This record gives sequence, structure tokens and C-alpha cells, in this order.
Amino acid sequence: MEQGITKKLSFALIVCTYKRPKPLLSLLDSVVLQSYLPDQILIIDGSEDDETKIALQEKNHQNLDYFKVDAQDRGLTRQRNFGISKVNRDIEVVCFLDDDTILEPDYFKNLIKTYQEFPNALGVGGYITNEVAWEKKPFGFKPKKNEFYFDGYYRKDGSRFVLRKKLGLDADRPPAHFPDFGHGRSVSFLPPSGKIYEVEQFMGGVASYRKEVFAKLGFSKDFEGYGLYEDADFTLRLSKTGKLYVNTSACLEHHHDPSGRPDMFKYGKMVVRNGWYVWRVKYPNPSLKARLKWNTTAFLLTLIRALNIITTSQKKMALQETLGRMVGWFSIMLNRPKVQ
Repeated sequence: MEQGITKKLSFALIVCTYKRPKPLLSLLDSVVLQSYLPDQILIIDGSEDDETKIALQEKNHQNLDYFKVDAQDRGLTRQRNFGISKVNRDIEVVCFLDDDTILEPDYFKNLIKTYQEFPNALGVGGYITNEVAWEKKPFGFKPKKNEFYFDGYYRKDGSRFVLRKKLGLDADRPPAHFPDFGHGRSVSFLPPSGKIYEVEQFMGGVASYRKEVFAKLGFSKDFEGYGLYEDADFTLRLSKTGKLYVNTSACLEHHHDPSGRPDMFKYGKMVVRNGWYVWRVKYPNPSLKARLKWNTTAFLLTLIRALNIITTSQKKMALQETLGRMVGWFSIMLNRPKVQ
């Protein structure tokens, strides 16, 4: 594909951050080593303190614009929309990265070239390499009940998916596609094949989009604060208008820094309420069977999390998340989210 590619698309990088100066600096250290360098870097800081600003002043990164936002623009989705408003006029692609990621040297090169290989692409996601252990197997390999096999690779399946298989509640569409009952398999179930896969959704912390899409779509303000599943909401809405892809050769690591995350009760509540919301974004009028499967799966996942109160060492966190999921589930019956 090198032949015929004449011009690198101009691209900006937006990093929304909150009280994570050290992980952010590690990310930026990996950015300066890229074979393709961003034409603009925007750091959108929602921290109440000045530690991130001070840490950045000690570095001298080219093309970097720092913005510290007030309370009205604080939160992941609001900070992303704020960042988009500050992107230079001549930028063609806007990239987003979580502040606790580390890039491989050709991340941007492989990501940006996807747009040239697939001119119809409205968005392209990157690929996280350090979260799942995959093993290559020949085609025709028969996976065990606790294994997942896709495109010549297999990985271990967690207990939730093993149980869902037994109950007929496993996803019936490929990874990164959304079943009619909402509980699909995420991008993490795409293997490290080096291929480019067409998808319906990808993770917002390793994402990129053509700048033109933001003339019509923005990140939903309904996802306040931590913004769980805001990426699913945006990509599912965008996939209704054009093609999205994940390039598994655009590689990076995600190190899940614990700072800046919500308490587990709020997280559990968001898992259910926001999960219901993005399901209805994709399927506004699901069938009765799909509704039953969504609720059954939500109940099953809550039950599995409740069992973790006994089976794991982090009993308090498991209890808090379980209670949050239960409250979130009942709140949908009493006050369901309004799908825009």
C-alpha cells in the first residue's frame, strides 16, 4: 500500500486528563518517538490543582497546546468536545488517547494510513496489546468451552462468558459489533492479527475520526463525569452514517491508572444505566425477545459480581459495584434515560 500514498493526512491528538501528571508525561514521551508526529497536540486538563500544568512546563513538547477547563467543561465528554473546538482549521483527522496509554513507535503511522487505504473510513481505532494473552492456532481449531476463537487466534474466556454460553446468552455477532440484545463482545476480542477489521464500535481512549464528522456529531453531554460507554454511544451513532475500522497493527499499551476513577457504587450504576442507554441508541425499538435477553444478561452479570464478594480479596469493591448495578437496574424501571 506504500505505492500511491502521496501525502500524510494532517492530524491532531487530544488527550483529556484529570489528576494524572505522571502517566500523561509517560504518554507524551512515547508520542515524541512516533514515526508520524501529530501536527497539533491538545491537553485538556480537568484537574482542580496545577500539578499537571507544572509537570508540562518542565517539558518542551512541540505543537502542544494546554487548556485547563472550568467546572462547566470538566468531565470526559465535555473535555473532548472542548478539545475539538480548539483543533486547528487545517487538521484532517482528530485522534484521542487516554492519558494512561503508551504508544508503539508506528501507532500513528498505521492509524493514519488506514484512512488512505480505506477512503470511506469515518473513524479508526487502535489496538491495545497488554491486556489479553492470545495464541495463534490453525484454522479449524476447536476451542474448549472456556476459550474464544476468532480468525486463527484463541484466548481464554472469563467466567461470565462461559456461563452466558451455557445459557444461550453469548453474543451472536462478531467482536466490536452490537447484538440486538446489547451485550456484545468488545474490541478486546479482536486478535493481534495485524489486520484491519470493519467494526461498529471501538474504545474512545484509542480512537481517531475524520474531523468532518464533528460538524454533525458531538460526544453526548448525557455522559457526565467519568463518561462510561460514551465511546460506544458515539461510535454506534457514527456507524449508522458510515464505516468504522480497527487497525490491529496500530498498537499501544493501556496501564489503567487508578487515579481519577469513580467509586465502585457509581461505576456499577453506570454499567447498567449507560449500558441500557447505548443499547437503545443502536436499537430504539428492540423485540420482546431482545428485551428479555438484555435484562437476563444484566441480572446474570450482577449475580456474578455479587459472588465476587465471597470469591475475591476486594470484597468491599465487589459489594459496592453490586449495589450500584442493582440500583442502576431498578432506576431504569422508575426513571429510564432519555435517548437523544
